[in-house]
Amino acid sequence: MITNNPIVVGSRRIERRRRKPPGQLPIDALQEMPALVVLERLPTPALAVDRAGTILFANAGFCDMVGFSSDDLLSIKFDEIFYSLPANDRWVALVGTDVPRLVELRHKYGHSVWAAMSKSAMRRRDDTVALVAFDERTEELWSTSVMPERSGEITTRRLRPVSSAG
Repeated sequence: MITNNPIVVGSRRIERRRRKPPGQLPIDALQEMPALVVLERLPTPALAVDRAGTILFANAGFCDMVGFSSDDLLSIKFDEIFYSLPANDRWVALVGTDVPRLVELRHKYGHSVWAAMSKSAMRRRDDTVALVAFDERTEELWSTSVMPERSGEITTRRLRPVSSAG
């Protein structure tokens, strides 16, 4: 059942669903929930990109992290939100490897935002969309004085564990 209060993501409307009957199992409700609603509600910054580099979806967490609105992000290419791509091949950068990657994102106002980027949650060979999550690390890197230097070359930065002092 759909209510009259849709969530708007970019230019798309996502309908909210009403509560289901009392006999329904919680897993049933989760299985019926639209994926975009779940992604938008995640507190973790998430981004969906197609093979051509078109940004298809950015949740509020990602928008807040880089300072762009969802509509702004939908009008730019994936490559444009990085100071340097984390790999020579955009699709490899998105699909990822087993090595955690530290990427340098470009904030709307020009400053660097450092974040760990996951490998894609979409892992089948024939997937045409990559869905990645980010964990912002800028403040942590500033506080530990371990800010990576910007390099002109396109590289993958490997994360080093940060020991907790205290």
